[in-house]
Amino acid sequence: MRASALIPAAGRGERFGRGANKVFAEIAGKPILAHTISVFESCDAVGEIIIVTGESEVEAVGELVGRFDFTKVRHITVGGAQRQDSVRRGLEMVSSDIVAIHDAARPMVTCDIIERSIDEARRSGACIAAVPVIDTIKSVEPDGNVSGTVDRANLYCVQTPQTFRTEHIRRAHEQAVAEGFYATDDAALIEKMGGNVTVVQGSYDNIKITTPSDVELAEMKLGGGEYRTGLGFDVHALVEGRKLILGGVEIAHEKGLMGHSDADVLVHAIMDALLGAAALGDIGRHFPDSDPAYKGVSSMKLLSHVSGLLAGNGWKVVNIDAVVICERPKIAPHVPEMVRGIAECLGVDAGRISVKGTTTETLGFTGRGEGIACQAIVALLGK
Repeated sequence: MRASALIPAAGRGERFGRGANKVFAEIAGKPILAHTISVFESCDAVGEIIIVTGESEVEAVGELVGRFDFTKVRHITVGGAQRQDSVRRGLEMVSSDIVAIHDAARPMVTCDIIERSIDEARRSGACIAAVPVIDTIKSVEPDGNVSGTVDRANLYCVQTPQTFRTEHIRRAHEQAVAEGFYATDDAALIEKMGGNVTVVQGSYDNIKITTPSDVELAEMKLGGGEYRTGLGFDVHALVEGRKLILGGVEIAHEKGLMGHSDADVLVHAIMDALLGAAALGDIGRHFPDSDPAYKGVSSMKLLSHVSGLLAGNGWKVVNIDAVVICERPKIAPHVPEMVRGIAECLGVDAGRISVKGTTTETLGFTGRGEGIACQAIVALLGK
């Protein structure tokens, strides 16, 4: 007999920061919940799927099941006040002798993990997917002082699925209700009544989508992400009678950069790198110096336009590293303001932008103060 899958999907996901059930947030073109159900739908060892959700979301889950043609979903039921209450209600619907309970917000589980968990639960009665702890663990007092280092040799990070003989986990839930006991996972209920729980090797990719930063990894792993890199280079001559603009910042200097626009060599190199990574041409194609519309224009305005082009073609900036090459002026004092402005134009966190200066030790045209050059390399993530 094939096993049942029980997927609790009634959580609010406060840490996700979107004010709604995170399982409906889209990753790689479809909702997190749809990704999760898809894995169980594809597993031969799973015969039925039960989804537990909030009362106000039953209709939305039903629509999702129909839209993606999930044929194994047998029941969509209303959850309780806490996850444990929701699982207990879902267990009432289970018709198989083995049930795999899995967080809806873990869309990167694999069929292999699920099937190994089911096999192990048939043997042992209760098992959890888990991975060894790889970070150093410290014990910290309430006042913030470290009181010691914990031996991590036998420590595991617990994941789902947590898989059981159905009769065992039902009995554990009944006992928990009788005793008013709540646990953070289902296996703890088996432990509470003296049962044995074994471990099945999980995966470090099998993360729970908890915060927005988890989404980028999931985007790539779920087949919706493609990384691209781009290289940009630009040079402008230094001339008298022009303001010196670098990274959108006006810098006091006896000369400025010559060009049709404000000649911001740093932003030009970054734009060329971004356009190149996305295979969208170069700045000469988009902003020709023969067009009077761009005469004297701020390069930061052009960068905002490039940002829109990237977004419209499904690209997100992962990071930018740029180096400005000149003897004078010194770049370092102006870097924080440059980074803030560039990040704002691109709609990314400033921590993704690096700008630095270097010299050529007085060699060449930059060494003689005849011009300024810039190189930039970028990484993009596509949908």
